[in-house]
Amino acid sequence: MTTRSSDTKKPSDHLFGDPEDLLIDRAERARRQWQREIPEIAEQLSPMVLLGRLNEASQVMGRDYLAPAYADIGLKTGEFDVLATLVRSGPPYKLTPTELYRTTMMSSGGMTARVDKLEKAGLVERCPHPDDRRALTVCLTPKGLDLIKGQMPDYIAKQQQAVSGLSEKEQQQLSDLLEKLIRSVNDPLGKT
Repeated sequence: MTTRSSDTKKPSDHLFGDPEDLLIDRAERARRQWQREIPEIAEQLSPMVLLGRLNEASQVMGRDYLAPAYADIGLKTGEFDVLATLVRSGPPYKLTPTELYRTTMMSSGGMTARVDKLEKAGLVERCPHPDDRRALTVCLTPKGLDLIKGQMPDYIAKQQQAVSGLSEKEQQQLSDLLEKLIRSVNDPLGKT
């Protein structure tokens, strides 16, 4: 007996099955798979789908829209974030490493590596802290300031392109809902 190629299934066939599955996002695909495998949890999957979509949107926007803008000027996302944070802090464009790490949401070790690379590129300097001789601040150089100010129009254009599938009203609604979600996960006991 001969087996037709259409009769043989690959182990991954259950992941994608119907060709239309390729048109749905990963979170919806996962929901359908869980619903098929454990039907009794089907009604409880909405948070998983929501978080999956948030994660996928963040990954795709970072990879396909923002990372290329950073790469155009020889930076990675975290390095751009450090420079942009220093610019946003206003003159004299300096922060302590702790202030930077808290503002950019990266580890202190990751911050040190980024500052090292930016310092080698002449975009930041380690300067003495004005009030504590034992401490240092990270100071933006004129070269770093010019780089970020020159890049901001392209960066903003990439962000606009990334969310262009939503109307301005939808963007505001999503932003408001995400702000509410962030507040709730940062204060799970409702203390604020």
